[in-house]
Amino acid sequence: MKTDEKMPELLAPAGSREKLITAIHYGADAVYLGGANWSLRAKAGNFDRSGLREAVSYAHQRGVKVYVTVNIFAHNRDLNGLEDYLLFLREAGADALIVADPGILLLCRETVPDMPLHLSTQANVTNKASVRFWQEQGVRRINLARELSLEEIRTIRQAAPEIGLEIFVHGALCISYSGRCLLSSYLTGRNSNLGDCAHPCRYSYSLLEEKRPGQYFPVEEDKRGTYIFNSRDLCLLFRLPELAAAGVDAVKIEGRMKSVGYVGAAVRAYRAALDYIQEQRAAGAAWEDIVLPPVFAEEIAKVGTRGQTENFFSAAPSSSAMLYDRMREIQPCAPVGIVRGSSPLLLETRNVLEVGDQIEHLGRRLEPTRCTVLAMTAADGTEVRRANPGCVVAPLLAPAPDSLLLNDLFRKTIVQPQPS
Repeated sequence: MKTDEKMPELLAPAGSREKLITAIHYGADAVYLGGANWSLRAKAGNFDRSGLREAVSYAHQRGVKVYVTVNIFAHNRDLNGLEDYLLFLREAGADALIVADPGILLLCRETVPDMPLHLSTQANVTNKASVRFWQEQGVRRINLARELSLEEIRTIRQAAPEIGLEIFVHGALCISYSGRCLLSSYLTGRNSNLGDCAHPCRYSYSLLEEKRPGQYFPVEEDKRGTYIFNSRDLCLLFRLPELAAAGVDAVKIEGRMKSVGYVGAAVRAYRAALDYIQEQRAAGAAWEDIVLPPVFAEEIAKVGTRGQTENFFSAAPSSSAMLYDRMREIQPCAPVGIVRGSSPLLLETRNVLEVGDQIEHLGRRLEPTRCTVLAMTAADGTEVRRANPGCVVAPLLAPAPDSLLLNDLFRKTIVQPQPS
């Protein structure tokens, strides 16, 4: 491997303090988060000013950068108080601002000219001329539109070798171009471009003829109707060698609204993949010869959600990239606990945990440690056979996992009901 060769930065979602801690724990190089306003995830946990200052301090103590989303498409009323907020973000130590709106970008340059600006995927950058334009506006890094192929990414990198390029590699896809959508506004009055999307692309739809009120006709032969806008989730885990070879500076995981279990499992898989690629390069492997071992497919499948698609990475997506018959795939696993003490092991439960359960410890090795719950005691020392979500219990596990760390996750397989 060349001595000046670097792996892309792993950028993870931090929709709450707990998700921030989990993302950092499993190896994120940087996290992105939002405040109470001006962020495109208004329903996420988000951070008030004191929480944001604490989040930046926590991350910086661990060598992790924090990028703050200021990425709504603002109306005039939304600009009130923005300059003061920008000054606060600089004082709090945020490493960069993520913006999409040209007006907000202008105010950032005027108010905090020393702060790095990253351009959101919402700006829909799809060509090298657009990259040059935004670079001339002072943008240091561009999150390219998710509708680009690998070849288009390579062309942009060759044309603009000095700009930072960031690519979404995992998580939810919107049916609309780079997530710019008015469907939510029309159907629910909640504006996606101001961070309040109701996700109507995940709804089930049927056809209604105006002269036949009350008679709903499924668009396909399915009594539940059809999820005509519902895309599978993006997964470019196995294309990381090509992205790294193309000179991408950062790979980004979507999911500020998703669970702590999702954040931990996704970051863990992508961290392991980037480390594996780096090891292979250091051993002299050519980019095109690097293939992730089968355990990566096994682990990423357990992250769940809506299945997987590579979207536009190799070609325009077909109907196989959509999930027409249901909102999401059957989830194979669920987070069952977070380590709150290691000697003895204390778990804060997130799903029901029972004596006899088979659970998996998500440790430093990508392959999880599988163990059985032999017994459990509650916080007061009494033996229990079942712990509901939100409890703290001390489970006896066999085999006992090695190298237990605070904030490690445990998960269990979800037993699906058998058809009658």
